[in-house]
Amino acid sequence: MGNQRSIQFIWWLLSFSSLIHCFNSNLDEFLDGILHDHASRVLIHQRPHTGTLYNASLPANLAGIKVSVVGLRSTTLWRRGANFSNFIIPPKTLPVPYVKRLVIVYHNLGNCSSLYYNLSGYTLKSPVVGFLVYNASRLSSNNVSKLELNTMGNPISIQFKNSTLAAEQRIQRRKCAAFGAKGEVFISEMSVPDVCYSTSQGHFSIVVPLKKQQMWPFWVIGFLAGFIGLILVVLAGTMAIRPFVGKRTQEMEREADEGVGLQTYWISSSKLPRAEVTRTQPILESTTLPNPKLSWYA
Repeated sequence: MGNQRSIQFIWWLLSFSSLIHCFNSNLDEFLDGILHDHASRVLIHQRPHTGTLYNASLPANLAGIKVSVVGLRSTTLWRRGANFSNFIIPPKTLPVPYVKRLVIVYHNLGNCSSLYYNLSGYTLKSPVVGFLVYNASRLSSNNVSKLELNTMGNPISIQFKNSTLAAEQRIQRRKCAAFGAKGEVFISEMSVPDVCYSTSQGHFSIVVPLKKQQMWPFWVIGFLAGFIGLILVVLAGTMAIRPFVGKRTQEMEREADEGVGLQTYWISSSKLPRAEVTRTQPILESTTLPNPKLSWYA
């Protein structure tokens, strides 16, 4: 009962995963747990044949995601490898730690890829696909035992069948992205169109780097807009001041016409105003003539 409630809680959490805008390793582990639970139900209830791939049914809140599962013997994996879903595991591969039987769960997140994986600086151009390996003897146990693979240095091929890359993008800008279990992301060049390589399990996708927008056109546009705005402000200020300047000029001209005109004269290259000269007439203090005898010159 407690396990069922925990699974329901995780489903509820995943239904709001669209709010997450970056790769979250904790959410990835929750999703892996849910997908493993539904894949193990197929093997427990149907008595499957070894080496046959089965599709698991998922609830409505995980619509768009595809899960398939296959059970293998370790000896078969060593002799033949495994070629299922989008992955080709080469021969001479062994599980670590070694077990007699193992289960491989394949994931295809489809159109939900961007909800769970969003790599900064890159755009997903293919669905995120992945595979995980488990111990087949503990399918019904709450303690799921995850295994690693030792490929003896041989690469695992990941083939992307529904890539949205154009032909020129496949040659020039394609890159492989590998998402690790601890949140790390590894970017590598794609040597073969729509094919990536790995030496371990995990989740993978084709990505292309985002184009860096050139900033100089925005600076030029901003400078021109500011310059034009400055000119408009100056023109508006000139138009607003002109009536007051004209009125003041008319007042000064009228005062000049009504006032006394001044003569002008030139000093060097400067023209200066000059008033008319009016000499004050002398006024005698006494009308009595002076005595000639008293004159110094008499």
